[in-house]
Amino acid sequence: MTAVTTTTHTTTQTSTRTSTSTAAAPPLAPVEEAHQVRRRRRLAPGKRLPATRLVGPAAVLALWSVASAAGLLDPGAIPAPWTVLETGSRLWTAGTLPDDIVTSLQRAATGFAIGLVVGILLALASGLTRIGEALIDGTVNLNRAIPTLGLIPLFILWLGIGETFKIAIIAIVVYIPVYLNTHAALSGIDSRYVELAEVQGLSKRRFIRQVVVPGALPGFFVGLRLGVTGSWLGLVVLEQINATSGLGYMMFQAQNYGQTDVILVGLVVYGIFGLISDSAVRLIERRVLSWRRTLSS
Repeated sequence: MTAVTTTTHTTTQTSTRTSTSTAAAPPLAPVEEAHQVRRRRRLAPGKRLPATRLVGPAAVLALWSVASAAGLLDPGAIPAPWTVLETGSRLWTAGTLPDDIVTSLQRAATGFAIGLVVGILLALASGLTRIGEALIDGTVNLNRAIPTLGLIPLFILWLGIGETFKIAIIAIVVYIPVYLNTHAALSGIDSRYVELAEVQGLSKRRFIRQVVVPGALPGFFVGLRLGVTGSWLGLVVLEQINATSGLGYMMFQAQNYGQTDVILVGLVVYGIFGLISDSAVRLIERRVLSWRRTLSS
């Protein structure tokens, strides 16, 4: 009787310990999760700092100012920052700089809008249908292999030497990176998502709207950023060909008269607009892709 009682008491104590251990086990999960979070934070680049993309330009401006003040730069070749600022203020007061900026913005915006629409439509047609891919993808890659600026003489013969050929060249510069990156993103959708959509019984339209398009957005935004940059690069060259206004025309005229400060004013304005447009695209990208968790976020 005593042995049975002892055995029962031992079993009860063991069950009590087991129950206590089982009850105490769940609090270990948050601790392990916290360790995993710390481990990820050690591997990640770190917390995002405010206005980090302005550090590089600010450092270049500081070095430029120091070198100019120390007399290390020839003022005739590279004027000091304050000289460029003074020249820009004078051109703005005279009214020439605002007019040139508006003209350049109109050209860049028109060409960019046309190139963006064309790139998206071609990418959708090529990335979602086999017939579209057969007809479009090879043609676009052939166009990509031809230097776009090399098409200028041909487009002048076709469209004249006015504004039309400038806008057409900018549109070509924009649509190629938009198409390539969007098409690659559409074609690179993981096949497991296709299988999951088939299991869920999604229609073709819902599959494209809910799976394909959201999955292709990261690639589209990469192409969009490249297209924005390309529109400004193409504009610099095109505005020096039979133009009567625009930042490129202003810089071309300054070259003829040896006005280095005016040329630098144009380059600074181009750089500012390029930085602003790229930052705007990145801001839109973060808002649209807020669901995506990456190292940059």
